[in-house]
Amino acid sequence: MTSNPTSTRLTLPGYRRDHEDADPPLDSPEYRSTRLRAPKRPLILLPHLLTEVTGPLLGHERVGPTDHDLTRQHEGEPQGQRIIVHGRVLDGDGRPVPETLIEIWQANAGGRYRHANDNWPCPLDPNFTGVGRTMTDNDGRYEFVTIKPGAYPWKNHDNAWRPAHIHFSLFGRAFTQRLVTQMYFPDDPLFFQDPVLNSIPDPNARRRLISRFDHSRTRPEWALAFQFDIVLRGQLPTPVEEDHDDE
Repeated sequence: MTSNPTSTRLTLPGYRRDHEDADPPLDSPEYRSTRLRAPKRPLILLPHLLTEVTGPLLGHERVGPTDHDLTRQHEGEPQGQRIIVHGRVLDGDGRPVPETLIEIWQANAGGRYRHANDNWPCPLDPNFTGVGRTMTDNDGRYEFVTIKPGAYPWKNHDNAWRPAHIHFSLFGRAFTQRLVTQMYFPDDPLFFQDPVLNSIPDPNARRRLISRFDHSRTRPEWALAFQFDIVLRGQLPTPVEEDHDDE
């Protein structure tokens, strides 16, 4: 174990960072929230007991019929540009990962979350909650219908704005098996000053967080489509993050 209690490269049995250049360090100075949440002391291994590895149970029976379509969860239509977000979840060898629970959360078209701490002067959309979930099929495929989120200001640095993005959470067979990442949209002009995206050391790994416009899946007169594949470990993993809040 490292002797430096403030190091972001903490090591211990059972804790492994497979790709130091792909995943952001636990303490990224430009991303101010990590200063408060990164470990200040050596990590302690807490073994998973029966409770952690057996519950709660996560499966398709807990996913409702409109959970994947964030535009149909209320009586009215939400404001903004309707989009389809789809892709596959793959393991490090390119094999599909079936029956994986995926949850997303996002801001509305104006860039505001339905959250008590988000009070910047942008109206809430009464027909958009901004959360959804679905299960991957046997081929590891998933699909969401939602609204393209807007950029929003945050207080990380001077004149700071977050690029449009959607948060993804993937669960394994138990609640402790969870990965969190973000999906960005192509050609966003705010990439240059986003410390969350730029905390990833490898530029090639950063690009794996940017979705691809998919005209073939666009529905005429209905919705644009974006493809976002998630690779678990291997040589080209999707970068994952610690559970930090944006603000």
